[in-house]
Amino acid sequence: MGPIKTLHVVGFKNSGKTTLLNRWIRLLKEKGHHVSVIKHHGHGAKLDMPDETKDSMQYLYSGADVSLVSGGGFTQHIANREASFKELKQLASWNHSDIMLVEGYKAEQGEKVVLINREEDWQELKSVEGIVLVVGLESPCTYPQIDSREEVAQLDEWLLKWIKSAI
Repeated sequence: MGPIKTLHVVGFKNSGKTTLLNRWIRLLKEKGHHVSVIKHHGHGAKLDMPDETKDSMQYLYSGADVSLVSGGGFTQHIANREASFKELKQLASWNHSDIMLVEGYKAEQGEKVVLINREEDWQELKSVEGIVLVVGLESPCTYPQIDSREEVAQLDEWLLKWIKSAI
């Protein structure tokens, strides 16, 4: 098995990151991929034990083979300290996944899909390194763009092309 193809989905709160990731997990599982997910819990509070409403559990229900969450000094997989991104990637790869989807971790290296809720968000997010797609930005930019998160067929097509190019 080769290296895991890794794609970050970044944006501010309520930009649609979890919804898009759940959609892409289902699509990738339908295509026969093994998928791991890492989520950055950026709220600063301790992590609650997961129930069916938590993003990490939704990823599993969508078909993810591994789902990890880290933030507030803790990591759910379940450890009594917050893991580094490198450690999370190692944990997520134990199940021989071929694709790793990452919610957040804007500052970490990797290719990133940026979700824009409001035009003002772009002023802060355009400096993120590794942008390969911008979704929801009304004004033109130098990166590939999809106009809206509602353009699910375009988003799915983009992901499948990205996977082929990342092989």
